[in-house]
Amino acid sequence: MRRARIAPAGRFPDTATDVLMLETILGALLPAIITILLGYFAARHHDFSQSEVPTLNRMVMSYALPFALFVGVVGAGRKELLADLPLVAFLAAAIIGLYVLILMLAIFVFKHPIGLSALRALTASAPSTAFVGTPVLGYLYGATGDIPVAVGSMIIVVVLVPVTLILLGLDSAAEAGAAQTAGTAPAGAHTAKMSDVMGKIPSAIKQPVVWLPMAGFVIVMLGIDLPKVVDNSLSLLGHSAAGVALFASGIILAGYKIMITKPVLVLVFFKNVVQPGLVCAGMLAMGYGNPLLSETVVTTALPAVTLVVMLAVQYRVAIPETASALLISTFGSILTIGAFIWLLQ
Repeated sequence: MRRARIAPAGRFPDTATDVLMLETILGALLPAIITILLGYFAARHHDFSQSEVPTLNRMVMSYALPFALFVGVVGAGRKELLADLPLVAFLAAAIIGLYVLILMLAIFVFKHPIGLSALRALTASAPSTAFVGTPVLGYLYGATGDIPVAVGSMIIVVVLVPVTLILLGLDSAAEAGAAQTAGTAPAGAHTAKMSDVMGKIPSAIKQPVVWLPMAGFVIVMLGIDLPKVVDNSLSLLGHSAAGVALFASGIILAGYKIMITKPVLVLVFFKNVVQPGLVCAGMLAMGYGNPLLSETVVTTALPAVTLVVMLAVQYRVAIPETASALLISTFGSILTIGAFIWLLQ
């Protein structure tokens, strides 16, 4: 029973106490945290092993998550998306802008490998709308929470995911080419030629997690209403995406020691504090208020997207770092989301 729903437009009761607010935040975030912990303890209890993570990863990335995003985008509706253009604009600026900033700093200032830079940029900029957003925003805002979930997920999977996949692919191709030049690469290893670079773009777009939400967006913009049976049929598997992804993240965490390093803390600080803080300051400066203000800020205050761990496992890049950042960001969001909600009530 959702007793303490926090919603925009002044729907906070005047007599709301700090205890009630804490109860609401925990009610929104606890399902995600408990699911991660269940995966962790399942692995520690030897019910699941690290070798089973790629199977769970493939199930989420190829089937459950694409269907969940498709249903979310189509369910948002053309009228609702067009009515929330300011929300779309602010989320796009916050997510894409921070991604580009972190990526450029990592590559050109700190001279990190391009694949690692892409993963760090995704960690610092992409809120977990597809995985944590549904239970959190749905709990806080009810049906209206579907709009920022759909918009945020669409921005991430249509823009950031393809770019990250391309950069990770280029990094893999460059490493394979260097190994082949040194005579250590196996037969058939790719070299980092221009054909490889161009080949990464269509291969990224062919990923179901990219093209299916894009197809949903086209359907929405064309004003096509899909039969309810289609929504219900795809939702059954789609609803499993968040739970399975978070559970798999817990299994991954069990196989690595949690790292509390400077890069991890910086990435979490940018994701949990800097990004929503900039959005809040910018929207207030431009005269925006609730409900748009609180919906946008809370969306960007969501923890780092679970997808970063799955991509790290898939490409074998910085797995302990991304897993640690995800865990700290998720637990830390209890405090940071609570703080932003308190400021905006």
